Amino acid sequence: MSFLNRVWRNILYVNVCKRSQVSQKRQANNNLLSLVARMIKKIGAVLLICVLIRILTGCGDPVVWNNPHPTSESGQNILYSVFTERPKHLDPVQSYSSNEIQFTAQIYQPPLQYHYLKRPFTLIPSTAVDLPKVTHYDSNDQPMSDGATSDDIAYTQYEVSIKPGIFYQPHPAFAKSAQGDWLYHQLNDQDLAMVYKLSDFAIMNTRELTAHDYVYQIKRLAHPRLHSPIYGLMADYIVGLRDYAAELRNAERSLEGGAFLDLRKYFLGGVEVIDDYTYYIRIRGKYPQFIYWLAMPFFSPIPWEADLFYSQKGLVEKNITLDWYPVGTGPYMLTENNPNLRMVLEKNPNFYGEFYPEEGMPDDLENGLLNDAGKAIPFIDKIVYVREREGIPRWNKFLQGYYDASGIGSDSFDQAVQLVGQGEATVTDEMMVQGIRLETTVAVSTFYMGFNMLDPMVGGTSEKNRESARKLRQAISIAVDYEEFISIFANGRGLPAHGPIAPGVSGYRSGKAGMNPVVYEWVDGEAKRKSLQVARRLLAEAGYPNGIDRKTGSPLTLYFDVVARSTEDRSMLDWMRKQFQKLNIQLVVRSTDYNRFQDKIRKGNAQIFEWGWHADYPDPENFLFLLYGPQRKANNSSGSSANNAANYENAEYDRLFEQMKDMEDGIPRQQIIDRMVDILRHDSPWLWGYHPKDYGLYHAWFNNVKPNRISNNNMKYYRIDPLLREQKRREWNAPVLWPIMLVFLSAIGGLWPAVRAFRRHEKSAAIKSDMSPLI
Repeated sequence: MSFLNRVWRNILYVNVCKRSQVSQKRQANNNLLSLVARMIKKIGAVLLICVLIRILTGCGDPVVWNNPHPTSESGQNILYSVFTERPKHLDPVQSYSSNEIQFTAQIYQPPLQYHYLKRPFTLIPSTAVDLPKVTHYDSNDQPMSDGATSDDIAYTQYEVSIKPGIFYQPHPAFAKSAQGDWLYHQLNDQDLAMVYKLSDFAIMNTRELTAHDYVYQIKRLAHPRLHSPIYGLMADYIVGLRDYAAELRNAERSLEGGAFLDLRKYFLGGVEVIDDYTYYIRIRGKYPQFIYWLAMPFFSPIPWEADLFYSQKGLVEKNITLDWYPVGTGPYMLTENNPNLRMVLEKNPNFYGEFYPEEGMPDDLENGLLNDAGKAIPFIDKIVYVREREGIPRWNKFLQGYYDASGIGSDSFDQAVQLVGQGEATVTDEMMVQGIRLETTVAVSTFYMGFNMLDPMVGGTSEKNRESARKLRQAISIAVDYEEFISIFANGRGLPAHGPIAPGVSGYRSGKAGMNPVVYEWVDGEAKRKSLQVARRLLAEAGYPNGIDRKTGSPLTLYFDVVARSTEDRSMLDWMRKQFQKLNIQLVVRSTDYNRFQDKIRKGNAQIFEWGWHADYPDPENFLFLLYGPQRKANNSSGSSANNAANYENAEYDRLFEQMKDMEDGIPRQQIIDRMVDILRHDSPWLWGYHPKDYGLYHAWFNNVKPNRISNNNMKYYRIDPLLREQKRREWNAPVLWPIMLVFLSAIGGLWPAVRAFRRHEKSAAIKSDMSPLI
């Protein structure tokens, strides 16, 4: 019996195991079916939500599907722009870069500005009542007549009168209690516990702009804790500024723990307040270009209250500084500063009294640039700058209408621009359909390759080899085809340079009169680059026939120093090697980081290098000084203020420069400039390179655009039509729902056979299980 019992138990165990396996399979199938059902439900839910949104919005606001901006901003009077590099300085005493001035020029107001529409560029008052009153003085401090010669002028005084009734933007530095005490000038840790940004201060206030604020800012140029890029130049001119800097350095040593250095306590003889609305600046000798500096943010007003407010240790530790939160009287104020994501300018509520210009150039009326003549500015309420590091996403968002303007990268040039007629650039049909227009202007800039004149091979450091080096430079100048460079690498956006002065600046000559006869010849009414035969003859005369050093029999090898390049720029460097190869010259590229490159330039260790210059102001002096002997960069005691990177020196050129720089525009000055340019062409210290053309694309709703890169405070003139923009965004970004429906139906169609198969398998397994015998 015990044996039969054991057999019976084993049979029961086997059948239980079979039923358990069937049950597990059935459960797995159920789980899978449940998962499939849930997937179908979720897909259906998503589709249903999408369809409901589409239905509920009445097909009226599809922009929400891909709009990168907050939906709350839709339809508002906002300009959307981009920036690629984060600004380092927003303090006007230190800020100098183009990626900074696009912000600072909208916030700060120097006494002068440029007329928005007139060309050539014309200075007009900004906060000033009129242009400064200029008076010359002799060595006895006696006023001189207007016809006085530069040699007799000891000082020049600029007297500036500003308009009353101009007020600063709301700011906590101006906040006072009911009793008249400053609320935020002595903050402790407890006061700052809940402060993380400027807007966390509960109370803001303002005050009127005075002449004292302009004088205070000029004093800040010499502040020992600040490093103004123009201090060296201004110290050479503004009377007493260098001594003032020494006095401030001594005063700072006596302060404890970085305490506030109150500049009001220290007297600067060359800059004084006459009354609350008038001040003067006295400079040494005669420097007519000084008036242009009065249109730059360096000479904008800074209130002492803001300087004291931002000097507090607790705020500095929280990065609440003037470099991060500017304070000005301009049309806009910075309300959001997240330089890794976005920066926002909003209309200054205290700004008023400025109007759109009522006159311009002859074609401005035809181009619609005078439609807003005489109207109060600014027109736009807010400017949103979004940081876009990549060109393709930026370009696509522009085409979708989410950015109002765009530059044109090389990869999108053919899509955007076509050449018609005599090479005139215009937008393609695709752009025209969208209402996009092209605006072009020649930048007041120059890009060039420089020869280090201290290098014995390309510069000629001795009388014996100086002539040889000059002919070598001339030969290379002919061989390097900048017309081809502009066509390939700039998409035609540039003019070959015949000298250092850019178009649009007095002293520049065009046509045959402006041709460089060393490199070009005049053929059939245009300048044509000389042949390679001429270049090879010059190379042989220099001692390198067919690129072989006659003395050593070795191939001529030259060195091109550049800042480290990306892989995309390799083709440009390869092209440059091929240009030298035309003369059988071996060009070796020496790539290094920016700091090392700067160090090599400062020490005069480079041989051939590339450089560029954008004018600070529209005067030929601002280009010709780049080759003025005392401005040599190598081992120059003036340091960063020296700009003659080629270390070029010519006694006649330097004498003419000193004569020209103090002259007013006119025929005598033009004659001197022509001679200076002839000297430069003959000596060829640069490959003259090209003057770039700025191309910009603008949507139909973006109005009052007249591009230029001299006046930077242009945002106040622009106008946006937000209703037209919203309409176009809807047209261009309407969502297409049928692919979603197709995906949903395809998913159901693909899953349904699987569901049916699992059901059949489950039913079959259940039948087999029921037929299994139980003993």
